[in-house]
Order: sequence, then structure tokens, then C-alpha cells
Amino acid sequence: MRTTEDSARILRTAAWIWLGFLFAIALMDFALYAPQVQRMLGETTRVQPPLPNQPLPNLGQGGRLNLSPVYGYYTANGLMALLFIFFAYWKPVQEKLGAAYYSFMLAVIAAAPIVISLSIVRRFPQGPLSSAEGMALRQLPVLFVALALVAWRYRFLHVVFFSLIITAFEFALLVLNPFENRNVTVYFFIAIIRTISFIAVGFFISFLVSRLREQSESLRQANANLTHYASTLEQLAVSRERNRLARELHDTLAHSLTAISVSLEAAKAYFDIDPEQTREMIDKSLEATRKGVDETRRALKSLRSSELEDLGLSLAIKKVAESAASRFGLDFELDLQDPMPSLSPDVEQTIFRVTQEAIENLTKHSRAKKFSIRLSSHGQTTLIIADDGVGFDMRSREASGHFGLVGMRERAELAGGTLKVKSEKDKGTQVILTI
Repeated sequence: MRTTEDSARILRTAAWIWLGFLFAIALMDFALYAPQVQRMLGETTRVQPPLPNQPLPNLGQGGRLNLSPVYGYYTANGLMALLFIFFAYWKPVQEKLGAAYYSFMLAVIAAAPIVISLSIVRRFPQGPLSSAEGMALRQLPVLFVALALVAWRYRFLHVVFFSLIITAFEFALLVLNPFENRNVTVYFFIAIIRTISFIAVGFFISFLVSRLREQSESLRQANANLTHYASTLEQLAVSRERNRLARELHDTLAHSLTAISVSLEAAKAYFDIDPEQTREMIDKSLEATRKGVDETRRALKSLRSSELEDLGLSLAIKKVAESAASRFGLDFELDLQDPMPSLSPDVEQTIFRVTQEAIENLTKHSRAKKFSIRLSSHGQTTLIIADDGVGFDMRSREASGHFGLVGMRERAELAGGTLKVKSEKDKGTQVILTI
């Protein structure tokens, strides 16, 4: 069931359609039919006697055709259409009638054209304006609007009931107040044809409305699912961001704090035994603290990836390599494809972060004297970072859940790639990223 505001908007639209139709049909009647009927009947009254069993033309003073019933017809219909518009826009009527408001408006738009037609058209002069077919055509568009209102609001059974009620109402008016000297059978036949047409068209409209409601419900459900999905993605994004921050700070702040903690524990143990040794340990702890602060600042700064945004991927990798080499006195070799094909921002970010993390790991753990970085893209992008350090036992390191390796693998998987680490004792380490 639609809301009251939706119903009011639909009824207002129907009201303007009714008024617009009356205006258009009036222009057509008075511009095309009325002059022709007047001329035809004027000539007939001058040269031909009236036919048997036919009424005399409705002539006014001076022998001219009397069109006052035509004016009355359109005036009455126009006033009803304006009244319908007034009720459609006047909210106090809607509030007072409540649930009966829509039914009341349906009764007005369905009954008014029939009552006016059967009351006034009988006084029309003989001709196309007063024929059964002409009267039916003038009723039909407005009644179709009423039919659409019923089908939009109610079920198909109500459409059938509406069609039968309209026909029964018109039959009752014809029986109670029959036309004189006119073939009433034609009106009954037209009413029956209209009823069958209304039921057929009403079924089609009801089917369309039913489908629209099903689609609307499907869209509402899909929208709810999308909202839930968006919320889940947001939570996942927050979780990934937390993991990313953990990866960035793992080998900086955590490593420095661990070293400081161990050094201070040792200093505490030597405090009463060897004050000089204790002093040296505290000095080392202070130095480790300063280094940890510097590394943390550098890691936090790198979170913004300003080098990648400002320099591009190749130059950013070169800058990271040069910075690490200068800080730790290492030799390095770069083999970066130039030019690189266009990569998505996520892929570039992954390559840059893996490079940063791999270089941080080798400077802290590998005791390497030299490292190399190779980057190429031929169908797939490959990054290889190798060093000549002490290496490590892959099984023991992975079994211990080394966070740096886990973090790099997570980055690779998020970008749709894979990361492999090859290392042996005293034979260095290779980090291979393939996307």
C-alpha cells in the first residue's frame, strides 16, 4: 500500500490529465465539428423536410444551431475537474476523510463523466457530438485514468469490481432515464465492450504494478545488502589499516623497545656488581632509544608514501636504497626497468612497501655487505631483492611466525600477487615479489 503523500501526488496528476483532456477535446469540437454541424443542419432545414420519426434539430432563435448544451457539457466537466484538483491539493479534506479519501476521489473521477454525459448529451443536436460513439470516446480517457488509479492502488480483483460497477452504474442511469428517439441498445453494447476492455487493460496494468512492486522490494533488499556489505568493507578496511600500521612499526619501535628492555635488565643486574659496566649499558640503552625514535619517525613518515607520490616508483626505490646504503655503509646494485609500464596505485604501493620492509630487514638482521634490487615488468611485474648476508633457516623462521615475512605476504596477496623468500645459512636471502 502506498503512502498518503504518494496517493495525493498520483491524484493531482490524474486531475491535471482530466482538465487537459477536456481542454483539448473542447478545442477539437468547437474548431472542427461544431461549424460543420451548424452548416450541415442549416442547409438541411432550408431544403429538406425532417425525416419520419426523427426530432427536429435543436435550433435557437433566428433558426441557428443551439450549442448551449455543448457549452454546458464542457462547463460541467471543467467544474468537476477543477473541484477534483481542489480536493487533490486541499490537505484538510485528505486528513478528514483519512483512508476513505482515495476511494472518494475514485468515485468522483469515475462517476462524474458518466453522469454529465448522460444528462447533457441527450440535449445535443443530432450529429457527431451526440452519437453514442462520440459520447463513449469522450468518457473513455477519463475512465481509463480512473482505471489506472484503481490498478495502481489495489489488486486485480478490485479492477474487475470497478469495471463492473461502472457498467452497472451506467446501465442503471440508462434504464431510469432512457434516451428518447435513440437506439439505447448501442449504448449497452458500447458499455459491455468497454467493460471487457477495462478488465483486459486493468489486468495488464495490475501485472505491471505487481512487477514494479516486486522490483522495488528487490531493490530495497539489495540496498540493505549493499549497506551491510559497505559496513563490512569499512570494518575490513579498518582492520587492514591496523595490520598495515603493525607491519610498519614492527621492525622499528618494537625492535628498539625490545633491545632497550634487554639492556636495562642487564644494567639492573650489574648495578651493584660493576657500576662502570652498568654505566656503559645505560649509555647503550640511551643510544638505542635515540635510534628507535629516529626509526619510528622515519617509519611514520613513510606511511604517507611521499617519496612514491613525489618521485614515482623507480626513483622512490632508488632513494630508499641509497638511504639504507649510506646509513649502514653498504654497497648496492639497481636494475630497474625504464620506462616501467603504467601500474595501478595499489600495485605501486605494494612494490614500494615490500622494498622498504625487505631493506629494513636486511640492514638489521642479515649483516650483509651488499644488496641488489631488480624490478621488471613483462606480462607480470617482478621484484627481486637479494643480499649476501648470513641468511637464515626458512623452516625455523617461518615456524616462529616472523612478523616481517607475514606482513610482506599479506601485502602481496592484497595486490593479487605472491611473495617468495629464499634463504640458506651463510648464503644470503632473496625476496621475490610477483604480481
